[in-house]
Amino acid sequence: MDAITLLKNDHHAIEKLFKRFEKTSDAALVERRKIVDQIIAELSKHAAIEEQLFYPVTRATVDDVDDDVLEALEEHHVVKWLLSELEGMDPADERFKAKVTVLIESVRHHVREEEDDYFPKVRSELGRNDLSDLGDAMADAKASAPTHPHPRSPDTPPGNIVAGAAAGVVDRVTDTVSGLAQGGVSLAQDLIDRFTGRARPRTSPTGSPAARATATRVRKAASDATDKAAHTGKATVTSARSGAKTTAATAKGASTATGRSASAGAKRTASTASTSAKHTTKTAKAGAKRTATTAANAARKTAATAKRAAS
Repeated sequence: MDAITLLKNDHHAIEKLFKRFEKTSDAALVERRKIVDQIIAELSKHAAIEEQLFYPVTRATVDDVDDDVLEALEEHHVVKWLLSELEGMDPADERFKAKVTVLIESVRHHVREEEDDYFPKVRSELGRNDLSDLGDAMADAKASAPTHPHPRSPDTPPGNIVAGAAAGVVDRVTDTVSGLAQGGVSLAQDLIDRFTGRARPRTSPTGSPAARATATRVRKAASDATDKAAHTGKATVTSARSGAKTTAATAKGASTATGRSASAGAKRTASTASTSAKHTTKTAKAGAKRTATTAANAARKTAATAKRAAS
């Protein structure tokens, strides 16, 4: 599919959602929430394929579009912040409608600039085959594009890798566009496959030798970056495991020491209690013996006194 046609179709679909929202009443809160959720999903996907492929590829191959691209990226940035705020806002909030209205005005301005100025520059520079290759790549990317806004995320990957590869391209425009588009899409899919652990056949780039070489260079850059990330991740896991083992050993040693200390304390306590009990028993026996002797002496004295009195 022609890349510009694809983007214009997106613009048309999003405009229909805008008009649906504008026709809703203030009482139609459920309907407004549903429409805004659709707007968020469509604009998020649309912005993703422009930032990942259309902007970097056309900037690398079409003269005099740098300002258009940079301004478009800033407009995307503002729109994504509005989308992120609307995503978590209650449609009953007094600022919900106002925020959607500002969003609609911003996007309509952005669309006018693209369709009236930016797109004509691209179409006049690139041929039908170039735009078809780029459009096919964007359609593939759109199938797995994010459906939620990420205003804090970079707005160039994997476009930054694509733009970097474009600096070394000296072949015809068709080779540049085809190679960058294929390389960019392969990059995204290869990264997904590597990190998810899926093993699927790798598709080979097509087209002229220059196009295939460009796609291969872009793909290799992604592969190298992935390998580095994987190595860093492995080192982190190893370090974490080592730390866990050390912590476990320390805890076990502390537990053993605590157990020994508790056992020794219990023995000392038992010994002390036993000694104390023996001492208490001896004291009690001695006291009882003294009490018995005193009582016997008193009894004898009483008997002697009574005998004298009887005489």
